[in-house]
This record gives sequence, structure tokens and C-alpha cells, in this order.
Amino acid sequence: MSGLLGAGIAAALAGARSFAAVAQWAGDQDTSRLARLGLDRATPPSEATFRRVFTGLDPDVLDGVLGAWFWTRTATVGGRRVIAIDEKTVRGARTTSPSGTTEAPHLVAAFDHTAGTVLGQVAVAAKSNEIPSVRTLLKVLDITGAVLTLDAMHTQTDTAKAIVDAGGDYVLTVKANQKSLYAACKRLPWCEVPAHVEVQTGRGRRTLRAVKVTAVPAWIAFHGATQIAQVRRTVSRAGKKTVEIVYVITSADHRAAPPAVLAAWIQGHWSIENRLHWVNPRELHQAGENLQVAC
Repeated sequence: MSGLLGAGIAAALAGARSFAAVAQWAGDQDTSRLARLGLDRATPPSEATFRRVFTGLDPDVLDGVLGAWFWTRTATVGGRRVIAIDEKTVRGARTTSPSGTTEAPHLVAAFDHTAGTVLGQVAVAAKSNEIPSVRTLLKVLDITGAVLTLDAMHTQTDTAKAIVDAGGDYVLTVKANQKSLYAACKRLPWCEVPAHVEVQTGRGRRTLRAVKVTAVPAWIAFHGATQIAQVRRTVSRAGKKTVEIVYVITSADHRAAPPAVLAAWIQGHWSIENRLHWVNPRELHQAGENLQVAC
């Protein structure tokens, strides 16, 4: 059983998108490589064998086991794990309900910034249920000493409290959906705060990020908050310039999160779109090759 699962996962990472493709991938491998995956047999499994095994699995149990294994492969930065919490709709998995509507699973996932692995996820029925689902996900993760980054939808007092009470720190984006907090962030004297500046070039564009960080004043009340950051992102491409300003609030103090560190955490969260939601096929294939070697 474990060998079939190992071969199936490696095939999927290498780009297989059907049971027939999984069986074909297994048939193309030599016996020594399949043996490293735990599949010690002279004849590669057929499509029917892979189909029978995978359709008989309990998805929640498999998800929990894989999440626990991925957790052992995470890396720490300065002694801390940095985990993004974000939501996504699973592409290519739409099903037709009895009412005739088509729906795709919508998941809230915990994603390790450094290792690029999903540590856990929960399904939600609709986007309106994402906020409480994050707190459900936190209950199955050990976030002691970890830093969690979340987008503006989850900038909620209850979520912040759940993270701090569990021993972690949060980095939350502040937008207009939190009108009072957003207005308070904008009113801070940013012109008096020095900026940490980083410049990136590539793919025909130049990106300048200026991050200003200040202590949370007493008149801004948000559970556990110690610092607020203003992130000014200026992108120049083909003679055109766009400017975006985002505010971030965090429970990590100035010793744990000086401007350069906080900037890295923020940028790492934004990268989840490319690393989890939209995966480069070459990177996916390379991941499959790496798994084969590791096994």
C-alpha cells in the first residue's frame, strides 16, 4: 500500500493528471527507482490497481498524514517557522450537485514560506466561511513560536487572539474592510519614519519596496499588536509606473521583527499565489524528481 501511494504521489508531482497517466509513469520507471519509493515488484501496477487504492482512501486521514510529514520538512528562519494562511479553489475538481450547479472544493491552507509545503488544510462551503475556518485550522497545528501571515479578510480580533493564545505571532494585512483600523494606520506620521528599501529587477520590470515600521500607539486597540508597517510598492515596466500602499499590523515586536525581517515575511506571504495557487509546470516536475531522489 505505501509503495503504491509513494509511486502515485511521485507521478502526480511529475505531472500525471489521471490514473492512466500515473500507471504509465510507473511503467516508465526502472525497478530500482520504484523500489526506492517502496514499490518492490517485478511488474508495475496497472491503472485499475492505482484507481482502486486511491479511491478507497479516507482523504482526511491522508491529508493529516501528509501534513504531519511535510511539517518535519519545514525550515526555520532565525529559529522560527513562517506560515502563510490563505484560501484557494481547487482547479479541475468541479462536481455537479443534485441541484445541477457545479462547484469546486474551496480550501483554507497553511503553507510554509520556506519549504513551500502545505502543512494542513480545511474545506469550506463558501468564501463567507473562511474566517471561522482559519480558527478551526489553527486547532490542528502546533504554532508555538511560529509566525503566521494572513490577508486582510482575516484581520479579525478573534483570529489574532487565537494565534497569540496558541503561542504564535501574526502578520495581518489591513485594508478598507477594517475601516477604523485602516484609517488609524493611514493617520500615523509616516513621513517621520525611516524606510527600509529593497529593489528587485527581472522579467522586464523594476520593483522598489519601501517598508516603514513604527510601534503601535496606545490609541490603536487591536489584540496583541505591537508594530504597524506601511509597505509602499512601486513597479516600473515599459515606461509605466504603478504605486501600491499596504498597511500591516503584527504582534511581533521590534526585536523579533525589525524592518528587514518584517519585509521578508510580508513578501513571502504574497509569493504564495505563485507557489501554491499557480504552480509552474517545470517546478512541479522538478519536485517529482526530487521526491524520487529523496526516497
